[in-house]
Amino acid sequence: MPLGTLDRTPPPFFKQGPSALSKLMFFSALALFLMVADMRFRITQPVRAAVATVLYPVQWLALQPVRAVQSSGGYFTALSQAKTSEDEARAKLALQSLRAAQVEQLSLENVRLRKLLELREQKGLTGMAAEVLYDAPDPYTRKAIIDKGMVHGVVLSSPVVDESGVLGQVTRVHPLVSEVTLVVDRELAIPVLNVRTGARSVAYGEPSAFGGGLELRFMGSNSDVQPGDLLTTSGVDGVYPAGLPVAKVDKIERRAESAFARIFCTPQALVASAFHVMVVAPVSTQIPPRPADEPAPVPVKKGGHK
Repeated sequence: MPLGTLDRTPPPFFKQGPSALSKLMFFSALALFLMVADMRFRITQPVRAAVATVLYPVQWLALQPVRAVQSSGGYFTALSQAKTSEDEARAKLALQSLRAAQVEQLSLENVRLRKLLELREQKGLTGMAAEVLYDAPDPYTRKAIIDKGMVHGVVLSSPVVDESGVLGQVTRVHPLVSEVTLVVDRELAIPVLNVRTGARSVAYGEPSAFGGGLELRFMGSNSDVQPGDLLTTSGVDGVYPAGLPVAKVDKIERRAESAFARIFCTPQALVASAFHVMVVAPVSTQIPPRPADEPAPVPVKKGGHK
């Protein structure tokens, strides 16, 4: 076959159509036209809406793993924040409870101090304020330790009172602290006066009676004593100033076989919960000294001079 009769065109499988440059120019012009047309006439808005509607389920499904991860992370973050907030709230609640307790304690102390000052003004007492540190560890006695001692001017046998009445008496003095024997101790006795009748007697500590009280001893069975009678210091012992509340009569036992009645009393002072007290100078130290005796006059002898 002669060479001139051969078909020199490529087979259909290898046909390339327009050139790449022609395609680039055509599609660039088409894109530019579409952009201008869309900007001016919004011709692609329905197409975009249709495409967005069709792709929305696909987008929703694709976003679910991301939202699940974000939700789990947000849950743990919120849980951690809630735990932190709860701990902070509990700490604030504990602090507020502590402050509320302190406020109540301070209010109670304020009321007691005011009453103590009023008692001092009413009775004209001279003394010093003290604070109860602790109770004596001896289980067989009723004593307390205060924070004033010899260097502060506390002397032996000084009466100790609180805002309600006589608390006890100083029985031992150290340089910085002192020991106070309470009125309910069995070794302490206080001369008292019945305010209603004016009868004098002696109140003894009786710690076994009603868990801590006093007893009027050597009172006749026919004595004029009634429950509720107020007993105050009589002032005849030279230790306690007169008129300080000591106790109230609580119970009276009169027996036919005994000439004396058993009279139990409740102390007026806060024996078990006293905190602020006043140490009063004994009455004997406030009494002016006895004047010196004047020399006896020399008797004049009768008769003339020699």
